[in-house]
Amino acid sequence: MRNESINQLEAVVSFIRKVFNSESFIPLHEPRFVGNEKEYLNECIDSTFVSSVGKFVDRFEKDIARYTGSKYAIATCNGTAALHISLILAGVKPGDEVITQPLTFIATSNAIKYCNASPIFIDVDKDTMGLSPSALDLFLNENCLMKGGDCINKVTGKKIKACVPVHTFGHPCRIDKIQTICEKWNIELVEDAAESLGTLYKGKHTGTFGKSGVISFNGNKIITAGGGGCILTDDEIFATKAKHITTTAKIPHKWNYAHDIIGYNFRMPNINAALLVAQLEQLNKFCANKRELADRYLNFFENEKISFFCEPKNSRSNYWLNAIVLENRLERDKFLEFTNENAVMTRPIWTLMNNLEMYKDFQCGDLPNSEWLQDRVVNIPSSVVI
Repeated sequence: MRNESINQLEAVVSFIRKVFNSESFIPLHEPRFVGNEKEYLNECIDSTFVSSVGKFVDRFEKDIARYTGSKYAIATCNGTAALHISLILAGVKPGDEVITQPLTFIATSNAIKYCNASPIFIDVDKDTMGLSPSALDLFLNENCLMKGGDCINKVTGKKIKACVPVHTFGHPCRIDKIQTICEKWNIELVEDAAESLGTLYKGKHTGTFGKSGVISFNGNKIITAGGGGCILTDDEIFATKAKHITTTAKIPHKWNYAHDIIGYNFRMPNINAALLVAQLEQLNKFCANKRELADRYLNFFENEKISFFCEPKNSRSNYWLNAIVLENRLERDKFLEFTNENAVMTRPIWTLMNNLEMYKDFQCGDLPNSEWLQDRVVNIPSSVVI
């Protein structure tokens, strides 16, 4: 490795250590519990309602709906479960197809397969890392036709029922344009907003553009209960069904146990919701802190002539995970090796879904942007700075 390259990498590690004021291991993203978490947890424990019934679940659903501007929110055990149920309630059935992007965490594709449906992988835009409306429009016009009100894939003969764009690392894709295209083709829009709590696109919260949107509260997200997720929707019937099916489809009754359909035990425990109520109280501060961190990174990497990934136009991103874009895969791998060997956690962007064994045989559009980003993007430490 050339001396100037080593010097630059040493400067990066030194800067990150200065930012986080630490000479020990620096994780990629760790949670911050700086509010009422212990108070609410103790209250929950004292009440003995630590499982799936309790006031904190109800309170959290109301609070997160209010925060995002959604009419309804349904708490779930994790974001993947929320996406799985959203697809079922959007009408995705075995044999259907669902459009999504290859550049995403595997949970997006897995939720589609849980419905016994097939993913179709469409390219992303470089400046958002989210599903490209132009690539989506091109694919549909070249490969699909409308028949009986359904979007039919001429290549497979199957119905394309839904589309799942992802707001990657908290940066919104061009969701309004995707929404317009989906409406034209009668395709249900389900937003994977797992990473983008606190993110606005054209003044509107992500996850509120489609039939439904999902958010994750995994341990590495901007707020967390150790796990957890939720479904956002403005559709009262959809919300009622989502609550019913995620709580084992039990018919409400004081003592009888009767169920009217096959449901799922995807409930969020009250003890997790207690954590989230407290975390949500800190969310605006967390977002402001992370945007300040992004500004510090931007200024530093500009001086180092390394490209820092900034929020797209018309957006106010939560900067959940900060990212840099290196010159090529070789430079990416050098960066990853040096930083991780020096106890600063960094990671590459995900392997494209169509390159994984279980998804390699599914239909794809041309993927030049996804492949380009896969070779170059690296996530760097992004925790709230305290």
